[in-house]
Amino acid sequence: MAALVTAYNAHGDRGRFDDLLALFAEDATMDIGDGTTYTGRDHIAEIFTDTRDSVLDGDGPRFLQHHTTPVHVAFEDADHAVGEAYFTVFSDAGVDHWGRYRDAYVRVDGTWRFASRRVRTDGRTPRGWADKRLGGGA
Repeated sequence: MAALVTAYNAHGDRGRFDDLLALFAEDATMDIGDGTTYTGRDHIAEIFTDTRDSVLDGDGPRFLQHHTTPVHVAFEDADHAVGEAYFTVFSDAGVDHWGRYRDAYVRVDGTWRFASRRVRTDGRTPRGWADKRLGGGA
């Protein structure tokens, strides 16, 4: 599972969103705390389209780099597990925001994928990129 979480961050940080979306089961869900549960890869893709657009329109940082703690995993059976990890996101301005991932994993055709991902931002730097996106600053 650590490889799955690492791949998610590596693909996202490098703008490889098709590769990132392939890490999710077809019917996966994602909750980023904005009041919407994104269901299925196409709906989840909207999250990353918004992120990409923010960076490309010059409103975002030159780069984002996610760092995660080791993933704590509990297996429910041979094909299902749950896990959690903390993350810190750096940008060209320094620490931008931090929080937690709570995941459910499912093995699909022998490959572990996200069945669900819940992202919670616990804090953010005032006037940083995430703060602007989440309504905290101008």
